[in-house]
Amino acid sequence: MQENLTLTFDSFWSWLTRHPNCILRAGTPETVLYDDEDLHWHFGTEDPGTLVVQLIRGKRMLGELLIASEPIVYVEGTRGDHDDEFVFELVVETENDRMSAYFFVLAHGFDVEEEDPTPRRVH
Repeated sequence: MQENLTLTFDSFWSWLTRHPNCILRAGTPETVLYDDEDLHWHFGTEDPGTLVVQLIRGKRMLGELLIASEPIVYVEGTRGDHDDEFVFELVVETENDRMSAYFFVLAHGFDVEEEDPTPRRVH
C-alpha cells in the first residue's frame, strides 16, 4: 500500500467486506473493538443509511458498530504504528471541521490491483 491513500467510501466498504479476517480492531473516537482468534466480524445493513459491523464469538455478539454512511466523505489509509498494521479512517467533514468518525485497522493495506471483487476471500 502507498504511504497515504484516499478512497471513496463505497470502494473501501466493498473491499473491507471481502477481508473480515484481516481486521485487527475497529471503532470510533470513543470506543474500540479488538479482534481475537476465537472471534469473527460480521457485516450487515440496518437500513439504507446505516451499516452494521459486529464482533461475534460463536453465536454471541460482543460488540457492534453502527456506521452512518451518508456523511462519510472519503476514507484515508495510512501505515499504522507497526509494520503489519494499516489504518483506514472514515472521514466526515463539515464547513468548519474534519474528523475521523470511524476507523479500521487491518493486517494489510488496500490492494488497488485486486482483481474480481465478486468472490469472497478468506485470509
